[in-house]
Amino acid sequence: MKNYLLLAIGFVLLICSKQATAQTDPASFTGAQPKLDHYDALYVLNSGDDKKIHGIIRNMNNALEDPRLKGKLHIELIVFGDGVAVYMKSGSYEQALKDLQAKGVVLAECSNTVRERKIDKNDLFDFISYVPSANGEIILRHYEGWAEVHP
Repeated sequence: MKNYLLLAIGFVLLICSKQATAQTDPASFTGAQPKLDHYDALYVLNSGDDKKIHGIIRNMNNALEDPRLKGKLHIELIVFGDGVAVYMKSGSYEQALKDLQAKGVVLAECSNTVRERKIDKNDLFDFISYVPSANGEIILRHYEGWAEVHP
């Protein structure tokens, strides 16, 4: 019985030491590899902070340019609450949004936010889409298997 216990402990230590070695060798790590033909990502924005908005735009562009995802990635940007600032004509994001849309990104706004804040749709870009609620969109996309990204 004692021999079996020592053998089991030795086996566990051997496995742990091999895993630790593999994890500490940065030259052997290549990151996740794509196994699917298609990936879906929902980027969620509910902040009007300029730094946050620029960050999410940069993150979406970075994902679209990742060689592992190139040509395989479908992105939707869902905006609600204070995030509506990104879609306001008075803001400075029009060209960046049009560039994302040209790459296939769906730009969606929460209709509840527009209604509750009494925002005139004429103050928002005419090239965006609307969903009944951002929370509903997040829930539905989650159960469709979309990755939810909250940069």
